[in-house]
Amino acid sequence: MDATFIFSQAVSGLTIATLLFLVASGLTLIFGVGKVFNFAHGSFYMIGAYFGYQFSAVWGTNFFLSLILTGICVGLVGMLMEFLFLRRIYGRANEGGFQILMTYCFILIIDDLVKLIWGTEYKSLARPPGFQGAFQIGDTFIPTYNLLIIGIGFAAVILAWYILARTRPGRVARAASVDREIVGVLGVNVPLTMTLVFGLATAMGGMAGTLAAPLRTVTPGAGIEVIIDSLIVVVIGGMGNFWGAWLGAILIGEVTAFGVAFAPKWATLFSFMILVIVLIFKPEGLFTRRKVM
Repeated sequence: MDATFIFSQAVSGLTIATLLFLVASGLTLIFGVGKVFNFAHGSFYMIGAYFGYQFSAVWGTNFFLSLILTGICVGLVGMLMEFLFLRRIYGRANEGGFQILMTYCFILIIDDLVKLIWGTEYKSLARPPGFQGAFQIGDTFIPTYNLLIIGIGFAAVILAWYILARTRPGRVARAASVDREIVGVLGVNVPLTMTLVFGLATAMGGMAGTLAAPLRTVTPGAGIEVIIDSLIVVVIGGMGNFWGAWLGAILIGEVTAFGVAFAPKWATLFSFMILVIVLIFKPEGLFTRRKVM
């Protein structure tokens, strides 16, 4: 084991962490602002992968334009789901149970719609031009596309910080996460805020699906795996904690990357082992705070 190997695995871990963060941050944003547990969030990741395939591979759209279009389309689907369905159960008794049941139903519905539209066979998406090679450090080759994903993730963190901390919509979202009723009394359109937050969160998940498509196959059911890993990240970081999701994603990403390198047969267990330890000693999450920021 040398420095180049460690650096290579660290980059691989950051790539995994970035994709996890883009999904988990949307999940934790929805929970932090609206106290909505969207169990179908992984399905929006899967839809994003298929939209990216449709735009880029089928219609020949530029990859980066496809990424933006995917975010818009998936965000609109998420807003429609919140407006037509989830909004109807806000404030009901046992609201959390209704949320889980309804969003689980959407997992089944979306999976079947994907099979109906795109079929059941695996799809693939090529890496964008200019990012198909590798960057060499000593005897180690690091794919340039991985570096692109990390760069996009870092830009997303900075942009999210700016929106949440420096803009009025971000301050409204943070206030709504503390007390929606008081925010509504002050004249803020809370239902519209919830819909926009839901759209932003699902758009991030959809874009993560497009970014992951060149690294993985595009297949029905892909949302189940990613939602499990994202839930681990959210629980470790603290439910509703945006920055906790970022740090939790980095932790899980690096543990997964080095686990695959040193103990591949046990690699899938490491994330769950960390989750169990956190739940035993700090069930509220490692980075829990009482607000979104």
